[in-house]
Amino acid sequence: MKTMTRLLLSACLVLPLAACQQEEEVQVVETAPLTAPQTEDRNEWRAYLNDVVGRHMEGIFNQPYVYLVPPRRDDAAEVAAGEADAAEGAEAAEGTTGPELVSQVNEADAEYLRLAERAEMDVARGIVRGNLLAYAGADSDRVADLVVRAFEDVQEDTMDGVRVLFIGDEADNERVQQAVAPAGVEYIFIQK
Repeated sequence: MKTMTRLLLSACLVLPLAACQQEEEVQVVETAPLTAPQTEDRNEWRAYLNDVVGRHMEGIFNQPYVYLVPPRRDDAAEVAAGEADAAEGAEAAEGTTGPELVSQVNEADAEYLRLAERAEMDVARGIVRGNLLAYAGADSDRVADLVVRAFEDVQEDTMDGVRVLFIGDEADNERVQQAVAPAGVEYIFIQK
């Protein structure tokens, strides 16, 4: 009888421990992908890029290179000049005068040139296997120009194992793909 009691007592103590050791199934809830912003808002673009780049990091071992390309401001300068003439030096409807808008245009162009130079230097320095390069922005044509410029002097098959994401319009896809293909990268086009 003592043996039976001991076995029952042992079973009562072991069963809860056995139940605790069972692996619980972890449920992973995947969020829906974000859509590309239709505005030039940098915060929206950063959130979108974090989402897109995060979804393409499988097999990537290093911090990604992300290039958020500012849009062209040429038409804004023309509008500013026209508004300044029409208002005869008065402030435009949105509170920005012509010269201020021209200044913003010049700053945007300078920002683009700095980014293009950085992209060229990064690629020229050599990107090794396990890295990701992501190019995006509101102006797909300008983003494509930056990618083509950055990959102009890259030697063939020097970037094997590197992933390149181009987020833009279908019209620019072929041009970008032709520019990066000689480098031997894994190219991914994402329609914005």
